Amino acid sequence: MKNTHLLRRGGLLAAVVASVALAGAAPASAAPGDGSAYGVKVDVKLLGADAVKAGPLAEAKTSGPTTSSLAKANLTGVLTAGAINTEAKRDDNSGAVTAKASTADVGLPLLKGALGDVGVKVVEATCTATQKGVQGATNLVGANLGSAGAVDATPAPNTQVKVGLGAVNVATIILNEQIKNSDGSLTVNAIHVKLLGEALTPLGSGDVIVSSATCGPAGLPVPLASGAGLWIGLGLLGAVAVPVGIRVARRRRPATTA
Repeated sequence: MKNTHLLRRGGLLAAVVASVALAGAAPASAAPGDGSAYGVKVDVKLLGADAVKAGPLAEAKTSGPTTSSLAKANLTGVLTAGAINTEAKRDDNSGAVTAKASTADVGLPLLKGALGDVGVKVVEATCTATQKGVQGATNLVGANLGSAGAVDATPAPNTQVKVGLGAVNVATIILNEQIKNSDGSLTVNAIHVKLLGEALTPLGSGDVIVSSATCGPAGLPVPLASGAGLWIGLGLLGAVAVPVGIRVARRRRPATTA
């Protein structure tokens, strides 16, 4: 009877080891992080005009669709843009997440009264999350902010340009806006125009975002339930369970008399 109990306890221990070794293999606990990207998002109320809301346009997500595109966008009096291309992907083996948004031939007529013609040939935001951390960047090709002048192709994070109309500050342009979110992810907005909307402001209120990418944090590398992870898990199970079986078998041997 004692040997039977030992055998059952040995089998139970092996089952426990199996459940522990493979519990982390469930996709929910080993899934990489998420990412997303879009080309344009607008939510403004210009003085004397109807509210304009649009986007996010050409949105891509790691959960799908992982790529998206749009031939052009035209929001009268607010923004014009050519081709938009976005992608958001994750590597299930490494847990890395990448997101990218590119918007071509951008014009911002909403700022014409304050700065004149504002245009950028290409507005690109990128974000990458790996096991080492999360980082992002902005690349501007042929950027000209009218009377505010030219800007760097790779502006420093959260570069601000104040926009005045006469003696009144009507807007702030944030280049390479980087926002660290509470969940550990990073959002990169290549261009963010904030209309201040204060009393007596002769322009309006709201936000215009061009090229945005969000990613991270990275997920766990090599899911245990498949590929190399599965063999590692089975190897661990074998290494622990086999000695358990040997120990039980030895205890079952009947005692011999001299």
